[in-house]
Amino acid sequence: MKKIGFILIIVVSLCSGCTIGNKEVVDVTYTFNKAICKIGGEYQEIELKKWTDYEGEQVQIWDKKGKYYLLSSVNCTLISE
Repeated sequence: MKKIGFILIIVVSLCSGCTIGNKEVVDVTYTFNKAICKIGGEYQEIELKKWTDYEGEQVQIWDKKGKYYLLSSVNCTLISE
C-alpha cells in the first residue's frame, strides 16, 4: 500500500507541472505579447497579435500592424510580460 501511495505522489507531481531542477516537466505558457526576432540580419522587437508554432523549429507570428512572419525559432524569442 505504501508503494502505491509513493507512486501516486510521483505521478501527480509530474503531471502538475512542477519543476525538476530548472526544467519544467510540462510547459503550459502559450500567451506571449512580444517577440524579439532577427529579420534581415537585424533584431526587431515586435508587438504580437498572435503566433503559431509548427513541427520542427518554425514559428509564424502576426504583428499588430497586420504583417506576418515565418521564422526559425532559432531567430525569434517570444516574451510574456
